[in-house]
Amino acid sequence: MNDLSVLILSAGTRNKIVQFYRQILDGRGNVIACDCSAYAPALYDADKALIMPRITEPDYMEKVLEAVKKYHAAGCFSLIDPELMLLSENAGAFRDLGCMPMISPTDLVYDSFHKARMCRRFTEAGLLTPFFTTGLDSFEEALSAGKISFPVFIKPEDGSASIGIMRADDKEELYAIARRYGKDPSSAIMIQEYMSGREFGADVYVDMLSGRCVSIFLKEKLRMRAGETDKSVSVHNDRVFDLISRFVESQGFRGQIDIDLFEKDGEFFFSEINPRYGGGYPHAFYAGADMPSMYIRNLEGKENPVRIGDYRDGVIMMKYNETRIIETAELVR
Repeated sequence: MNDLSVLILSAGTRNKIVQFYRQILDGRGNVIACDCSAYAPALYDADKALIMPRITEPDYMEKVLEAVKKYHAAGCFSLIDPELMLLSENAGAFRDLGCMPMISPTDLVYDSFHKARMCRRFTEAGLLTPFFTTGLDSFEEALSAGKISFPVFIKPEDGSASIGIMRADDKEELYAIARRYGKDPSSAIMIQEYMSGREFGADVYVDMLSGRCVSIFLKEKLRMRAGETDKSVSVHNDRVFDLISRFVESQGFRGQIDIDLFEKDGEFFFSEINPRYGGGYPHAFYAGADMPSMYIRNLEGKENPVRIGDYRDGVIMMKYNETRIIETAELVR
């Protein structure tokens, strides 16, 4: 039995996450990567690879729990947004099997994917957030009152991974984009103040046992591609560390979190939270913020010491494409 084996769900193209966990476990447990497609390259970096039903299939969670039992998985987490609610809602079933899923409470996961709700959490906690409205009618009122002006960002209120986010420079363009979404003026689309300042991302780990924020890695985003950070540089800011730490602890987040924020005129505006590994997390790992080791330590029943800002400054990440070649006979069946 490998007591520290970890099940990584919807591994997809996140090869680096699989590699990090194999490196850290170093034979103390298996990394079992799962996906619905045999063509998911991350499967081939794992100790074991499993083909699962799609997450929309009625027996999906049953198959996942069977894998937890079969491989004695001590931990489990997902790398895609659509699966996080499912994981959170079934967290108790994992714990009953002796597996600690890395996921935040259900209400926080839900609000993370309903952007207006999370922005309201930011505001209630005393944090700044870009001004927004939900729906075109509310936008018209705010525009008339001078509370918002063009350009603006328009996005699905319950979207993820930057899908469907577009900039509108005038009212005609805004309504054209809204029609493209299939939304009518009363629908809950989110229209947000355009932030022209510097953009930052924070990779955060909240200890699964103590609930303390134990690690924050802050990067300035230099370029984005397909909703993910493509180029970035590591930075430190004690004020941001304090704001993030207070917020995630007070709200009750757990495990890995990805936060987007902007700096404008010396103030920091919180935009979104994703309760999972962000696409740019490898930057944090290579700069010294080893959050997978913190999860493994939790799986061992140990709390982590606070190491906020414990990484190298001025480390630059530049993503590039890699290719995996295998024989047909090597496909996971």
